[in-house]
Amino acid sequence: MSIPSFVVGIAGGTGAGKTTVAREVAGAVGEAVTRLPLDNYYKDLSHLEYEDRKEINYDHPSAFEWELIRDHLDNLSMGQPIEMPQYDFERHNRTDETVSVEPTDVIVIEGIFGLYDDAILDMLDLRVYVMTDADVRILRRIQRDVIDRGRDLEGVIDQYLETVKPMHEQFVAPTKKEADVIIPEGANRIAVDLLTDKIEVELADRDVETDLE
Repeated sequence: MSIPSFVVGIAGGTGAGKTTVAREVAGAVGEAVTRLPLDNYYKDLSHLEYEDRKEINYDHPSAFEWELIRDHLDNLSMGQPIEMPQYDFERHNRTDETVSVEPTDVIVIEGIFGLYDDAILDMLDLRVYVMTDADVRILRRIQRDVIDRGRDLEGVIDQYLETVKPMHEQFVAPTKKEADVIIPEGANRIAVDLLTDKIEVELADRDVETDLE
């Protein structure tokens, strides 16, 4: 690619609908889209026993490997492939496998801290915050963690009250001020369509610039 990729950051609280928005945008944009989920970048905790890993606050920014995230996003945006780590939520640790990810014209990085890191904010061409009521988000979190990730209901509720909610209020919610676009109630169809149109216009403008070079 002769010019850097168009990079979109999507943030919001747990269960807000970030992944749904990212997937719908990826499906609607007329170009290939590379998704970079922040959940894949929890730190490798192989040096800890399982019971110790369970006690880590995974809703705090310190749980993520920010240097690797920055490097991978920078590499992808400049047209270089990466080996993206994979994460096992039942074991609370990375797996031994990685997935080869090729760069595309559009890169979407999404997660609760998608608009948190200053260096990543500088790489973004479009900043999106998905805002959904807290009661809806906790119900979605319970459904996801119990059904998809095999966790017990009591543990999920305790985690929400002890770490998820306070970390959201302290670290995630304030990043809303960094957003160019706020999407209410998750994957709001009108907002997603407008977001898709914005990306397609930007891509068309870049194609024109490339043709003039």
